[in-house]
Amino acid sequence: MRHVFFIAGLGTLLCASTANAMPPVADTVFTNGFIYTVDAKNSVAQAVAIKNGKILYVGSSAEAKRYISPHTQKIDLHGNMLMPGLVDGHMHPLRGGERLVLCSLQYQPLTKQEFSDRIKACLVDPAVPKRKNWLLVTSWFQEAMRPKDTILDKTILDKIDNKNPIVVYSSFGHSALLNTPALEAAHITASTKSEPGGEIIHDAKGQPTGLLEDTALNLIFAAQPAASDEQKVAAARAVLTVLRKQGVTSFLDARAAEVDIKAFSILQQNGELTARAHFAPLITPEMGQDAKKSVDYVKGLSTRYDQGSITQQPTITVRHAKMYMDGVISAPGLTGILTLPYRINKGTAEHPDWQPGFSTGPAPYFPVPVLSKLLQGLVQAGIDPHMHADGDGAVRIALDAVEATRKALPKSDFRPGLAHDELVAQADLPRFRQLGAIPVMSFQWGKRAPDTTGQTADALGEDRSNAMEPAYQLEKAGARIAYGSDWPVDPLNEWFALQVGITRQNAPDVEPQYRARLGDMPGLSRASVLRAITMNSAYELRQDSVTGSVEQGKIADLIILDRNITTIPVNEIGKTTVLMTMVGGKVVYSSGEFVPKTP
Repeated sequence: MRHVFFIAGLGTLLCASTANAMPPVADTVFTNGFIYTVDAKNSVAQAVAIKNGKILYVGSSAEAKRYISPHTQKIDLHGNMLMPGLVDGHMHPLRGGERLVLCSLQYQPLTKQEFSDRIKACLVDPAVPKRKNWLLVTSWFQEAMRPKDTILDKTILDKIDNKNPIVVYSSFGHSALLNTPALEAAHITASTKSEPGGEIIHDAKGQPTGLLEDTALNLIFAAQPAASDEQKVAAARAVLTVLRKQGVTSFLDARAAEVDIKAFSILQQNGELTARAHFAPLITPEMGQDAKKSVDYVKGLSTRYDQGSITQQPTITVRHAKMYMDGVISAPGLTGILTLPYRINKGTAEHPDWQPGFSTGPAPYFPVPVLSKLLQGLVQAGIDPHMHADGDGAVRIALDAVEATRKALPKSDFRPGLAHDELVAQADLPRFRQLGAIPVMSFQWGKRAPDTTGQTADALGEDRSNAMEPAYQLEKAGARIAYGSDWPVDPLNEWFALQVGITRQNAPDVEPQYRARLGDMPGLSRASVLRAITMNSAYELRQDSVTGSVEQGKIADLIILDRNITTIPVNEIGKTTVLMTMVGGKVVYSSGEFVPKTP
């Protein structure tokens, strides 16, 4: 949808109160552009004037001249699109930064031999960093192993190295494969138990196969050598470089350890922070049994690191808490919690017969009474809950707890985020609006791919497969949809994600079986996906009054694009390139087209 409402009269309105007085002089003025404001009407303007890091004027190029002096930086956009900076409402930046340097399987569909060969290559490559004698491998697209339904165990890694630990992390972040030395280092034996919400996979003889699911990963996290403070800071610096180029000006770290917050804080103190950094410390199911202790933990981090009000200069905030309601609904994990059972194959591989089974997934990570008490404690402490909920059963648990919290604290203004929402029961769709719950969607998942088709579709059944990624239905039911990339679960490409949010289709060059649309549900409009990744995510992070749109008085977090994504063919949106990123009126990235190229 193209919005062509030019607010040329706005300049006159803004100047009316000053009569004959000279208007203030701007530091920077952009003219002759397609300014997509994301205001209440999705207005389009021609010019923006900025002073002291804030937006002074939005309107016509002719009126913008009133704010120009010989000292003003004048940038002619030559028709290019300028819009608010992107606000990513759910990612894991330090994990993404570390994956930029560790051994990576690059999210590729692999055979067992290819899997083994790539890890062998990393093992002997001196450029691939090792932590002591450990090899950590990332971005394993477990769901895309070839042939279909391939399941790996420790033996494939033991053949590569049976003396030193190897850990391979799935791209989804909910599974890991360990060799025998890694299992021994983590003290995982046949009798080892996982904490609630996790599983150690065992073979027919009761021995661990090397696969860990969800909270069982904490066993290997505790055993493997940690990155040094210097390595963490280097990873955070690499993250900011990537975000600037993508046009991301604010983000939420949706599972923040203190060492991660500390790394970004060091950069902020050094004047290197180039995005508004929000952090949600993790409360595990085990921690959540003691609501007061959990709240005190988050408040302690907030006291140490939160820097107060949002200002032109990017700062650190710690005002959210992360909880996992379940795992993932994708095969082979199937650790998402459903309202109705997964299906199972009662036939053979050659002649499958998928029928309803008995499992709805794992036991609730946070039963509603436990979660409700925890949410009430967080809300009273000024902390917004941010909950991973993949399956419709987990979504219902989270909504039930939000409803209980609203009833217990009717005057509290809290903004609960429910991340992912890959399945939502029809009865729960209107509850998001009714309860003020924010679905934080990862649009790029709404396409045909190994994790949404094949065994996943078989286990879910046709009706649920067609209902996956229900952004359209949530919006139709009145929900305020925000966007979160969940990077590094996928490669970071915010623009491809927006394209998929509209088309529900994969890229045209993928394998033929993944080219059709996912299900028969419509996609969102262009205006909707743009609002999700700007104003709505800003609302989720409580900075919508100062960022998220191009409006007078707001902070100048702006980006310039190489194409007008409101008018180009929709399948070209994923190819969008950011030409300039500005945070608080300061250019933090430039490709050189409009201002000098940044180093």
